[in-house]
Amino acid sequence: MAEGTRTARPIPFAYKLTAGILFFAAMFFVSMVLGAAHTSVRDVWLAITTNRPGESLDILRDIRLPREIAAIFVGAALAVSGAAMQGMTRNPLADPGLLGLTAGANAALALTIALVPAANYFWITVACFIGAAAGSLLVLGVGAAKKGGFSPLRIVLAGSAISAFLYAAAEGIGLAFKISKNVSMWTAGGLIGASWEQLQVIVPFIAVGILAALALSKQLTILSLNEDVAVGLGQRTAFIKAALFLVTVLLAGASVSLVGNLTFLGLMIPHIVRAIVGTDYRFVVPMSAIAGASFMLMADTLARTLNAPYETPVAAIVAVVGLPFFLFIMRRGGKLIR
Repeated sequence: MAEGTRTARPIPFAYKLTAGILFFAAMFFVSMVLGAAHTSVRDVWLAITTNRPGESLDILRDIRLPREIAAIFVGAALAVSGAAMQGMTRNPLADPGLLGLTAGANAALALTIALVPAANYFWITVACFIGAAAGSLLVLGVGAAKKGGFSPLRIVLAGSAISAFLYAAAEGIGLAFKISKNVSMWTAGGLIGASWEQLQVIVPFIAVGILAALALSKQLTILSLNEDVAVGLGQRTAFIKAALFLVTVLLAGASVSLVGNLTFLGLMIPHIVRAIVGTDYRFVVPMSAIAGASFMLMADTLARTLNAPYETPVAAIVAVVGLPFFLFIMRRGGKLIR
């Protein structure tokens, strides 16, 4: 074969996954070192590996470490739920924030705080799951109401309208019951105040959701190609869609109950990952989890350091990156990045 006709061999997925894990580990260490409070690399190492007392070590263990663990799981959850939604609906604009899940969870959260002020964190999380399911079903119902079925643009328009309504409902509940301050703690989309107690409730839900997405990744790949092909291959499409819907509700609801509304993360990360590993969801799902966690660590680090000792909202940082990305995808006519 002539030298000019040789093609580069594709990089094995194992190498890409290893690079992703190394980048994630580096971002975690950077996020633990940097912040308003001065800490050193040695402090981080001692805080993680020992129980030695000390002011800096206590800050790292009790404030910064649970916050970064929350960032890891929320980033992974939103990225995986976005990937699952895009594959399931074959809609490149699908995102938990754009399709009503986060708005529905937010409205349910406000209603729960208003009507059951003594509800503990577990029941608030359950309410967020129910709200996320209701919000997404509303969007899908409105999007499919018109003759012609789903289309990426119609779903996005329906999602925007329903999300605006649900956010307004949450604000109205907050004003009527004088709990606006409590509701805004979540709607601001931040990781301030993430605690070990919250993580004990949320992390198992997110872990189950991600494991379920991994288990369904082969079926998701087939479903993302063509529904007729999936049926022809013997796939129970209704069951797979229902299972994937429950996974996205679980992941999005858990994320909102912990940090509030973070639109665009679930849109961006799967597109970027598909450009790296291809369209096989057996590769897209695990890489999305790693990339989503790394992105959230990066965003939270910027939030804590750009204007230290004051914080920049994480939601604003995500939106600054995510909105141009959304417009770019729209400009491409909704085509996936390959």
